Amino acid sequence: MLWRVRRRVVGLVVLAGLVALSAAAWPAAARYGALPRTPERPITLLLAGVTPNYDEAAPVWPYPAKPEDYTGLTDTIVLAQLRPDGTANLLSIPRDTWLNVPGYGWGKINGANPHGGPDMLVGAVQSLTGVKPDAYVFLSLYAVRALTDAAGGVTLDVPQRMKYDDNAGKLHVDLQPGRQRLNGVQAEGFLRFRKDNLGDIGRVARQQLFLSALMGQVKNPLNVWRLPLMVGAVDRNMKTDLTREQVAGILGAALKGPKVQMHTVPGNFGARGSWVPDRAALGALVAQHFRDPNDPHSLRVGVVNVDAPDGSAARTKARLEQSGYASVQIVTEPRGPARTTVSGAQAQRLQAELGFGEVTADPAAPGTDVTIRLGNDTPAP
Repeated sequence: MLWRVRRRVVGLVVLAGLVALSAAAWPAAARYGALPRTPERPITLLLAGVTPNYDEAAPVWPYPAKPEDYTGLTDTIVLAQLRPDGTANLLSIPRDTWLNVPGYGWGKINGANPHGGPDMLVGAVQSLTGVKPDAYVFLSLYAVRALTDAAGGVTLDVPQRMKYDDNAGKLHVDLQPGRQRLNGVQAEGFLRFRKDNLGDIGRVARQQLFLSALMGQVKNPLNVWRLPLMVGAVDRNMKTDLTREQVAGILGAALKGPKVQMHTVPGNFGARGSWVPDRAALGALVAQHFRDPNDPHSLRVGVVNVDAPDGSAARTKARLEQSGYASVQIVTEPRGPARTTVSGAQAQRLQAELGFGEVTADPAAPGTDVTIRLGNDTPAP
């Protein structure tokens, strides 16, 4: 009889623990709860860590942070793509990346959010990479603290001595080099530290080190019980336009991995502490790791005027670009009597969209995935 009572007590304790853990994740589950499913195509997210705004009219100093409204500068910017097979590609975008922000003008990319909110930052990332995010996830400064503590701390190798005090920004970093377990406050300091002569690029490297260590712990079966706590910690410090369907797809793909690959926008240091992207190198990186291999709009398309009226190649290029093709170029080849042909990768799909021409086994032009050779059957403008 006594063993039955003990078993019931143990069962009630375990049940109470499960209820407590589930309660931590309940707000997120209520909004986004969905059964995992394998997505039909890659899901691309814009992840951004937002700094708080401080109340400079307050009678005390250091100024207190205002209530979080996610309108501050973006200290961390990551383009994350999760593919149906569980492969995840992360592209770290330095906060000091210099570009022409659509709707604002030239400046550092971390200023896009304060001037135009999520839409402007999404547009800036799309302008930089050529990849349009499906959704955004903004995390407050306190998300790192809460997530790290919910994970039970994060173990990683601190690469150097880190000592820095910023009273105005309420940032105090005091870490010794070597392998150690960081709590939430320490992890925040590790990620925000910049006094290493590498500026934002050093921060990006530490962000990637932290994410690798965190994901390694998440994949450990012994830490499964912490997942509801981690979900709740992120949800309390997050602003997003994710849909339930997208969350279901993310969960479905994540169950197959994730197999994570990390990248950084290539470039060089520029004036005023900026990071000037190497557009050619970035284009090659994006084409290799962030294009949907099953989406013809990601193909490099070549258009050749072989036997069509003058201007046909330019008109076809403009038409394809209006249809969403991001990489279309006009190629020169010898002219001569010919009908329109389409050749190369996924030529059948492109021919169907074009509406005329014949699919052939001819090789695509150098530097293209598929080539349209316009002939004398090209429709008149």
